[in-house]
Amino acid sequence: MRQKQNVPLAGHTTLRLGGPAARLLEIESVDELVATVRDLDARGEPVLVLGGGSNLVVADEGFAGTVLKLAFDAIAISSGEVIVDAGADWDRLVARAIDEGWRGVECLSGIPGSVGATPMQNVGAYGQEVSQTISRVRVLDRSTGAVSWIASQDCAFAYRSSRFRGQSRYIVVQVAFAFPHDSQNRLGSPIRYAELSRALGIAEGERAPLREVRDVVLRLRGAKGMLLDPSDPESVSAGSFFVNPIVDAAAVARIERTAGAAVPRFPMPDGSVKVPAAWLIERAGFAKGYGRGGVSISRKHALALVHRGNGSTRELLALAREVRDTVQSRFGVELSAEPIMVGCAL
Repeated sequence: MRQKQNVPLAGHTTLRLGGPAARLLEIESVDELVATVRDLDARGEPVLVLGGGSNLVVADEGFAGTVLKLAFDAIAISSGEVIVDAGADWDRLVARAIDEGWRGVECLSGIPGSVGATPMQNVGAYGQEVSQTISRVRVLDRSTGAVSWIASQDCAFAYRSSRFRGQSRYIVVQVAFAFPHDSQNRLGSPIRYAELSRALGIAEGERAPLREVRDVVLRLRGAKGMLLDPSDPESVSAGSFFVNPIVDAAAVARIERTAGAAVPRFPMPDGSVKVPAAWLIERAGFAKGYGRGGVSISRKHALALVHRGNGSTRELLALAREVRDTVQSRFGVELSAEPIMVGCAL
């Protein structure tokens, strides 16, 4: 286990923002993670578990505790499951799935971050969510010190949510997946997202080759600045900063009256409607590229807030609040932040 003192967390987040951590430990195994957290908890020391840092906003003041950087990333196959360490790179797993003919995560290609973070917010894109393929999640329960598996049906998965999000009791150490396997035809799952089906040139509900789906998704994400790319300044972000709000029919009607235009919508199983936050942001008067100081809305996608260099978390949050409050005032819809906040709040 390697240890460093006063480590700037800006170098460990995709936003490139965040002050120093008092201490950073690189954790190299599940057992080491469990033993370290138990020890730190017994001493009452604040703990932050860090994977890829792609969904994280860290205060300028940093973190006055110990950051545990996950450096274990095994992928193993056992009894029909694919068991993956929390520190594994998510897109590495997706690429492996494509190679093996495993279906169910091809539409999640190019999403930055670690595997351990994916069940926390039930990561999703282009009509797929990780909850569709996760069979169980192995966690450390900090309240008892025990390590156990939690079955998928007990994870309370919902849109961008689960029982693990917004709490400190559980730390994900491994995730098990049950992928449908198509080693011969290598066709992906039915496409359930209109933008993706159009880009693939197929009807919604049809299937396309896994590798083709991955290639098209990567192209779509790249065009929106949603791929980590050192050559693309629009990718210096935390991805989608706001969650697409879910509203009722009355709210949709109110939004349409105010906007004077039909609202793009995605029906939810309970009869409510998911509305694109980016659409609301732009119609609230925020153009792509709008910013202040060293931060701005992405020039490629209104849902991402980008750090352009020499900025601060304080500036980022001020811009986020301006966007949130304006959308609330204009449309009566409150936008919620998608990234995890460390030492700060929206």
